[in-house]
Amino acid sequence: MPIYEITPDKITALPQTTFAEAGLLERGDLQRLLREQIEVVAPDTLVIAEEFGDWQDSRRRIDLLAVDRDANLIVIELKRTEDGGHMELQALRYAAMVSTMTFERAGVLYARFLEIEEDDARSRLLEFLGWDDSDGEHFAPDVRIVLVSAEFSQELTTAVLWLNKRDIYIRCVRLRPYRDGSRILLDVAQVIPLPEESAYQVRLREKAVAERSTGREWDRPSCLAELRAAGEDSALAERSLDWADRQGLRIRWSRSRIGSFRCVLRDPQHKVNYFACAVRTDGKVVLWIDRLRSKPALRDGNAVAQFRQSVVSIPGVTLAGNLDQRPRFRLSQLAAPDAGDAFESALDALLGAIRSWHRDHEDELEDSDVDEEE
Repeated sequence: MPIYEITPDKITALPQTTFAEAGLLERGDLQRLLREQIEVVAPDTLVIAEEFGDWQDSRRRIDLLAVDRDANLIVIELKRTEDGGHMELQALRYAAMVSTMTFERAGVLYARFLEIEEDDARSRLLEFLGWDDSDGEHFAPDVRIVLVSAEFSQELTTAVLWLNKRDIYIRCVRLRPYRDGSRILLDVAQVIPLPEESAYQVRLREKAVAERSTGREWDRPSCLAELRAAGEDSALAERSLDWADRQGLRIRWSRSRIGSFRCVLRDPQHKVNYFACAVRTDGKVVLWIDRLRSKPALRDGNAVAQFRQSVVSIPGVTLAGNLDQRPRFRLSQLAAPDAGDAFESALDALLGAIRSWHRDHEDELEDSDVDEEE
């Protein structure tokens, strides 16, 4: 359908052109302009990387990588061609490659994209998501795809419609340029899913995706049962829960595919939450070193460094991953002689440092330190 101009005498169709005829380049023009105004093709999203290709084959790069308000990753592929080529296959490959991305990694990419400090980038990302803090278990529950092209071939649209029926979310946005004298006008239209698709059908698909990505509500019996089903020693997790009860801590259960729990110390006066680790139903214990260092009682880093070193020093415990972020170890490693006692001692010392600091600084916390209840 052409774009028309209404004059006092008639309705005139504006001549359609192509991006090539208009002298507009795919990367130098379309991608450059859309990265600054991504809402044109993907409303309520935030671009966190451009030309992302953090894998072995550096020739393969995602044009624009974004997140939406629900923390889903969005792979955005652009073509100025008249048929879209094979961009759906390319985008599916990219979606699989980024599907395991963490919030921490996204923060690093966003900092690189904006050329700012990583802490500032993470703060901006948290603000966009409406989160008080980064919750790794709820970041990137799904990867969605937006294909942007001047036109799409029947082969491509057939493939996309088939994939959408199988809960792989792909949107096709068509950009058609029109010439009006020296001006280039752009007709932006979403062609898949069709605009006339009923809201009921959209809700059904979103519900299916949500159920697949967010998993279930967890509690003590279900977490322990899942550990036993996975061949893990649930008694080690029960010991952690009993320790939390003795310390007067609050237990927070995850709501995701993989169950977990955290033992939370909450300062009720200043509404600050502290937790050192998460015990997961896949048998991993994750230390939240980055979160601890951001809290008022631990910003000098001494108590956190001592806690981490105490854990590293436990015979039989081997930390994996970035030691400054969220290293992890197997829950089964606490079954070694005296390992459980040593881990509890490390947690006791950390809690003691936090409580002591709060007693000594009752009136010094500023509003910026408040960590509201989630």
